[in-house]
Amino acid sequence: MSTAHSPDGKEAFLRIDNVVKDFGGGAVAVNHVSIDIARGEIFALLGSSGCGKTTLLRMLAGFETPTSGRIVLNGQDLDALPPYQRPINMMFQSYALFPHLTVWDNIAFGLRRDGLPKDEIAERVESMLKLVQLSKYAKRKPHQLSGGQQQRVALARSLAKKPQLLLLDEPLGALDKKLREATQLELVKIIHEVGVTCVMVTHDQEEAMTMASRIAVMSEGRILQVGAPGDIYETPATRFVADFIGNVNLMDGTLVVDESDHVEIECADCRHMVGHGITGTVGMQVSVALRPEKITLTHLEPAGPCNRATGTIRDLSYFGSFTVYHVQLASGAAMKVSMANTRRHAEDQLRVGDTVWAHWDSSSQVVLTQ
Repeated sequence: MSTAHSPDGKEAFLRIDNVVKDFGGGAVAVNHVSIDIARGEIFALLGSSGCGKTTLLRMLAGFETPTSGRIVLNGQDLDALPPYQRPINMMFQSYALFPHLTVWDNIAFGLRRDGLPKDEIAERVESMLKLVQLSKYAKRKPHQLSGGQQQRVALARSLAKKPQLLLLDEPLGALDKKLREATQLELVKIIHEVGVTCVMVTHDQEEAMTMASRIAVMSEGRILQVGAPGDIYETPATRFVADFIGNVNLMDGTLVVDESDHVEIECADCRHMVGHGITGTVGMQVSVALRPEKITLTHLEPAGPCNRATGTIRDLSYFGSFTVYHVQLASGAAMKVSMANTRRHAEDQLRVGDTVWAHWDSSSQVVLTQ
């Protein structure tokens, strides 16, 4: 077997090698997926429902068997190992806590089943309670805890057996938005403190961007792009990734200038000048991705023939720290613009019905050929 390496050059701790899961009848849930994950990494599988991310997670856990391909953890091929023999623990969205057991006994449950000595069980449980800051709740039942506390009990139970790999299935999906945001960084801190390698599944892009060191964006059983959150957001590889991660304005056009240091693309409402070359030919059809926060709106017409468009503000949404404007362009297309509210009272305040100019610089766009 050839040695696989993660992006930082270290030998891969978890290797998913050309894995396929075919349920028959044309239902290929996972389609030739290969990923290398480093020791200690928090890796997110991100995608909409039905994209194959949960099936892939279940194959790691041993609940599903790959149709073909290999899964290797720390040099050991997992194919022949049943779930209970794998050095892996999985935390489900529902937490699956035993309602009749106390917090202490929930955490101890798996350790008792493994036949560990009582002293070692007590030591590990107390250590886990301290780690998740729930020592004073040890004698409570799950129904006496908040959602965030139940989530930490489930995490403590998953970590108590010292797994080599921790699998998280929509780990914060049962929490409300405010609590979910507060718990994300806390969960990352605990995982890093323990040093366990983690693969998480989520459809929540904000959760993936906040928690993961790297993200794999999945669609229809395939990996479309793997990268750090900033790379996925700023340099999407495809239209799907650009549209799936965050908000984006996608404009179709024709490549009309193709130079090594810049290209120009003619779209319905504007001409883009992008300050770098691409792999393409004049006349080819491309898409331009432009994030709303990269655009500035003004009443005054900007200089130059490129990277500008005019239209009418049809709607706006005020979010306190920023405002989102919906600008109708000449073609009828809508452009979304997000601008920070840096002043309490702006003299040149933009209002619904105003005719405005949108403009951006040449480093703001991404040209997509697929």
